[in-house]
Amino acid sequence: MFNDIGALEVVTLVVLAVLVFGPDKLPKVIQDVTRTIRKIREFSDSAKADIRSELGPEFKDFEFEDLNPKTFIRKQLDNDELGLKEIRNGFDLKKEMAELTDAVHGRESESSSSSSSASSSSDSSAAVSSGATGGPVDMTKKREIERPPYDMDAT
Repeated sequence: MFNDIGALEVVTLVVLAVLVFGPDKLPKVIQDVTRTIRKIREFSDSAKADIRSELGPEFKDFEFEDLNPKTFIRKQLDNDELGLKEIRNGFDLKKEMAELTDAVHGRESESSSSSSSASSSSDSSAAVSSGATGGPVDMTKKREIERPPYDMDAT
């Protein structure tokens, strides 16, 4: 419940409690607070049990934590019916980035050269792997852009 409270915060709270309530009343206040928390938990547990009993037998495995959107989505994504684990395991980000870097620099990576030689029968894959001109694309050359003449009357 209080996972993000450090030792310094706990010491500060204890010192504040001693200053506010005094050393005489502090044990009584702590007992009252723990008793109140215990009653709230009992009330919550009984309310959950009543709701489960009212929902019927088809909701016997219903968990209230599933109503939290994060928990619901995490539970649905962990379900292997969609095959997401296979997709995650089949995707290698480092390999994809290396292939992209090689394509930008005009080099052919090992996997893309084997895949392009295997799929060279189709024109589109050959054009994509070797560039539109038939050779490697040089990204360092600056192309001259032809601009239309400026027309004063058009503006």
